[in-house]
Amino acid sequence: MPKFTGYVSDHTKFIEELKSKTPGMEERQQEGRSLLWDKLPISLDEEARTRESRLRQNAYPYQNKF
Repeated sequence: MPKFTGYVSDHTKFIEELKSKTPGMEERQQEGRSLLWDKLPISLDEEARTRESRLRQNAYPYQNKF
C-alpha cells in the first residue's frame, strides 16, 4: 500500500514552523509533561494508607441533616 508523502497539512506546517522558531520548545514540553504525568509508582502499602485516610463525603454535601 503506497504512502502519500506529498501532502502536508496546515496543522503540521504550523507545528513544524513553531518548533523551528522557538528552540528548546520540545525540551520544555517534556519537562512540563514530567511534572504532571511521569510519576514514580507508589507501593501497595502507601496506596492502602492513602485510601484509608480519605474522608468520606455524603452524596449530597449541601443538604443539612435534620
